[in-house]
Amino acid sequence: MIAILDYDAGNIKSVEKAMQLLGQEVRITRDKETILSADKVILPGVGAFGDAMGKIRQYGLDEVIHEVVHKGTPFLGICLGLQLMFERSDESPEVEGLGILKGEILRIPEGKGLKIPHMGWNSLKLQNNGRLFKKLPSEAYVYFVHSYYLKAADESIVTAVTEYGTQIHASVESGNVFACQFHPEKSSDVGIQILRNFISI
Repeated sequence: MIAILDYDAGNIKSVEKAMQLLGQEVRITRDKETILSADKVILPGVGAFGDAMGKIRQYGLDEVIHEVVHKGTPFLGICLGLQLMFERSDESPEVEGLGILKGEILRIPEGKGLKIPHMGWNSLKLQNNGRLFKKLPSEAYVYFVHSYYLKAADESIVTAVTEYGTQIHASVESGNVFACQFHPEKSSDVGIQILRNFISI
């Protein structure tokens, strides 16, 4: 069973549908025992960093997430879910993130004729043999919607980068922890393969 964490954030249903399409039993939940008994856990999300962390703490999910990660359950953060796994964000400078991984979330720089938020398809440059990207071409295209981006402290965990006004750390992997800034559930066949790869871990 795959647990999708419910903290009132957007985009949960599309992740659920993608996983069901791949034949998975899925539960959208904030129940601690259900989450801890799951084979895999996903933290999706669309919204503001500070609001999301407030909800996660309100529901006690911060402690549960740390417990899931500590016990070695495969854990996937998507979009805002990636950002929440790090220490801080320019979007809500006063709010601490989950701090599972080291790094910060920065605002995409203005200028160069680029629209913010960054919405649309960008190619990935794959590196460090990320397990999410097995059977994919080195320049796979995926779908992004974001105004803030990750700069990881340790580049050895970065498994994909893209360019949009700056270099964006688009995906990371550290032990049983995985995260994507883009939306695999909205990235057509490439995204489905990424989710299939996560299921197979």
